[in-house]
Amino acid sequence: MTTRKIILDCDPGHDDAVAILLAVGNPRIDLIGVTTVGGNQSLDKVTYNARAVLEKAHARQVPVHAGCDRPLVRPQEVAASIHGQTGLDGVELPEPTRPLDPGHAVDWIIETIMREEPGTVTLVPTGPLTNIAMAVRKEPRIVDRVREVVLMGGGYHVGNWSAVAEFNIKVDPEAAHIVFNEPWPVTMVGLDLTHQALCTPEVQQRIEGIGTDLAHFVSGLMDFFRKSYQDNQDFVDPPVHDPCTVAYLIDPSIVSTRRCPVDVELRGDLTCGMTVADLRGPEPSAEDCHTQVAVKLDFQGFWDLVVKAITAIG
Repeated sequence: MTTRKIILDCDPGHDDAVAILLAVGNPRIDLIGVTTVGGNQSLDKVTYNARAVLEKAHARQVPVHAGCDRPLVRPQEVAASIHGQTGLDGVELPEPTRPLDPGHAVDWIIETIMREEPGTVTLVPTGPLTNIAMAVRKEPRIVDRVREVVLMGGGYHVGNWSAVAEFNIKVDPEAAHIVFNEPWPVTMVGLDLTHQALCTPEVQQRIEGIGTDLAHFVSGLMDFFRKSYQDNQDFVDPPVHDPCTVAYLIDPSIVSTRRCPVDVELRGDLTCGMTVADLRGPEPSAEDCHTQVAVKLDFQGFWDLVVKAITAIG
């Protein structure tokens, strides 16, 4: 079985937690490390959350490195209205037994990519792109060594932190602009796709039906997430954004994509942070265009992967 080595750069976050569990629980993913970035909550909170979720998943062998605590240029914004004051409100977290690993996330990302064989490591950012932008500015050679970047962020028809901008891009658009404009392959798994990954009551019943402590933990996360989205985003069921990136790497047939140029707006008073996808004309080739956007989700296939991963972890 071919496995994909990934670095999950995240800001847990309820959906980040599910992304971690999917990466740990699927044999096609080799989670070589988790890096954290200030985003859904402050850096100290999301770093603790990442360590606690790995503890819950019996994955104490996975290193966790803390990264940037604020955007490149702008003041920090957090998503407490969605994720609560801890970043993972709604559940009791275990005390992590593995200490936080030494070294800044940006340096560890660079060292790992330069050490591993070229074309073997995929970057999976599911928070603001600050760490990834800092890494590529500090060591530009990583661009040619990374296999691809599969990120959760943006949207070509919809926003959630403004009328046209998604949170991860909106809070650090300068970092996103850097990442999208480097010539590495980028797949944007944005809101157009992730809003299809709804945790319906039927899905949550499937998760509860696993019957393990971890399954009840995930169900508790979804209870809080559902109420947050009902109260703040006018959703009946919460979209579970971040694991869509991992699902795409496990089985690309679950996420259909469309290749097109994508850039990030930096100057507009009303549009700053918008991911502008040029969908006009025929689809360009991979040689002519290094970016693509996720379009359609296989809903059943996606949740099958999540349920199997939670079951496998036990």
